Amino acid sequence: MNPEFDFEPAATALEAVVVRITDEQLANETPCADTTVRDLLAHVVDLTEAFRQAATKEAVGGSVAPTVGEERALTGDWRTRIPAQLKALVAAWREPGAWDGVTEAGGVSEQAPVMAMVALDELVVHGWDLAEATGQPFTATATDLAILLDMLRENPPEGTPGLFGPVLPVPAEASALDRVLALTGRSAAWAG
Repeated sequence: MNPEFDFEPAATALEAVVVRITDEQLANETPCADTTVRDLLAHVVDLTEAFRQAATKEAVGGSVAPTVGEERALTGDWRTRIPAQLKALVAAWREPGAWDGVTEAGGVSEQAPVMAMVALDELVVHGWDLAEATGQPFTATATDLAILLDMLRENPPEGTPGLFGPVLPVPAEASALDRVLALTGRSAAWAG
C-alpha cells in the first residue's frame, strides 16, 4: 500500500521545538498532568523509536506499554537522538510496506494505517505540549490536523494516563488545532 500521508511536517515541527529546549526548562510543567518537560522528552525518545519499529514491523510481538513519569530517565543524548529518530521514523513510514497489515507499538496491535495516525497524533500533540511548556510557537499543517480530527472524532484516545485526558468542549469557532487539542484533553488556553 502506498503511504497515506507523510510524517515530515509533523516531525519537523516537533524537532524545531525539541532543539530549542534548554536545561533550565526540563523541570517545567507540561499540559500533561503530573508530567514535566523532562518526562515528556523521555516519552518522545521512546515513542519515536516505537513508531519507527511499527513501520518496519520489527516490534510485532515484542512491544510494551510506555513508561511515563519520573521512573523513566531521560537519555543524555536526547538533543541529538530525538531528531535522528524522527528522521528515521519519517523514512520508515515512506516505505510502502509500512502501511500493509497489522503492526504493533506500545503493546497495542492495530492495522498499520491506524497505527500511523496514532503516531501522527503523538508527534503533533506532544509537539504542542512541549512548545507550550517552553514558551515556543508551534504549527501543524492543515492536512495533519484534518487527519487527526477525523481519527479523534471517531476514536478519542483513552491513551496513556497523564498524557491524554478526557475530551474537552470547544467553541464553534475553534481552530482545527484547538479541536485536536480538546479531543486529546487539552485546552488551547493552558498556562503552566
